[in-house]
Amino acid sequence: MTGMPALLSMHGVSKRYGKVQANAEIDLTVEAGSIHAVLGENGAGKSTLMKLIYGVETPDAGQIAWNGTPVVLNSPGEAQKLGIGMVFQHFSLFETLSVVQNVSLLVPGTRAELSARIRELGATFGLSVDPDAMVHTLSVGERQRVEIIRCLLLEPKLLILDEPTSVLPPQSVALLFETLRSLQAKGMAILFISHKLGEVRELCDTATILRAGRVTARVDPRDHDKSELARMMIGREIPKISADTTHRVAEDRLVLNHLSLPSQTRFGTTLHDISLSVKSGQIVGIAGISGNGQAELAAAISGEVPVADAGAITLMGKPAGRLSAGARRRLGFAFIPEERLGRGAVPRMSLADNTLLTAHGTGLVRRGFIRRAAERALTGRVIEEFDVRTAGPDVEAGNLSGGNLQKFMLGREIMLAPKVMLVAQPTWGVDIGAATAIRRRLLSMRDQGTAILVISEELEELFEICDLLHVLHAGHLSGPRDPHVTTAAQIGTLMTGASEGDAA
Repeated sequence: MTGMPALLSMHGVSKRYGKVQANAEIDLTVEAGSIHAVLGENGAGKSTLMKLIYGVETPDAGQIAWNGTPVVLNSPGEAQKLGIGMVFQHFSLFETLSVVQNVSLLVPGTRAELSARIRELGATFGLSVDPDAMVHTLSVGERQRVEIIRCLLLEPKLLILDEPTSVLPPQSVALLFETLRSLQAKGMAILFISHKLGEVRELCDTATILRAGRVTARVDPRDHDKSELARMMIGREIPKISADTTHRVAEDRLVLNHLSLPSQTRFGTTLHDISLSVKSGQIVGIAGISGNGQAELAAAISGEVPVADAGAITLMGKPAGRLSAGARRRLGFAFIPEERLGRGAVPRMSLADNTLLTAHGTGLVRRGFIRRAAERALTGRVIEEFDVRTAGPDVEAGNLSGGNLQKFMLGREIMLAPKVMLVAQPTWGVDIGAATAIRRRLLSMRDQGTAILVISEELEELFEICDLLHVLHAGHLSGPRDPHVTTAAQIGTLMTGASEGDAA
């Protein structure tokens, strides 16, 4: 209604962490019933701004108003009382509790009532998850579903979603958008943080663009194409990816021979008779909805979970099913897991010490002593070459934004010059400029002879860089598909469990 105050308004809001100015004099207005995108490259200040709105952090300067009344948000609890809900990119679930137990910490109701509501919302939103599953057994994608459902059960007036579609198949993205539009029609405001500019243009009516912690534009994203929005975000043109179709494919470097693996947990996925090969100079992609065996397959290939049949996995022509993770790395294997914090990097350790975790065999340790100068030099090279936005090698990994941590982990592994590399969700939460750079680097590695297996839920990414595609569903792997003659719709059909014939 004309003359009514905005649901949320911010004026001159600033936040500094030491020498880093994360937000500088931010003005932001969010109207009730709007879907408002916040865009910016990794490190632009989006996450900090959302934390200020949700009460995780307090601003150094400026004012926040709710329905026209100034407020001071000192905790998420205070934000929730106003009607602000948020789903973080890095999750806030207790791993030793079940899904319904995690939900009950914030949402009142009996276990039976909450379980029923979780199942109902999951079906409505395309975010199905077992209420009785223990969180530590869930994949990253399943955990995000829990976060979204828990937030929606609080019936917020302002819903903040950070990369909500990064773990959804195309069919579920469409269903989620329908739901968000219905919530919008009821007056809910939605702050939508996403690096998928096509989705922003499809869903959002307003976009505020940040660069280096400052607002540089406020536009209607529907009036600008993706290239224009990207240029506003990063201040330059993004080079196009041009795949070299003449590269030479040679020897088998990673082969799965009828790999079967019982689920390691009650709620895990059993792998059934999986066979594939990845040759030198080849990128093979695995598509699928999160929770269909991706985590189990990655654990088996990386050596985190041993396989009884040593020959079910061969690396560089050698049986590797029973080899440890370290032994596989010594054969030339490198691995970037989908879980950045905890598995990919230790949050409270410096970037330099995180480099040491996988690069210790490259001369960083001599006679049992860490060569600190060499460790910091290698980390500095990773930071510079992969444009990791951070103050230096001594910064704790947990202080990096999700996209910058991803660039660091990828760079750390690439610096090892692996012969075989497994990458899970290579560009999850990474801005369009960084995602393009990562994909170009993977293609360059392939052209230099590296064998690369990519597990991703980004179909556009898989079609852009892969030479062959498989689909993983309920622990079963489809046959290989040529992405040049296969459509995204056909792959999406296989992702939902249809047979090979149905997707032909």
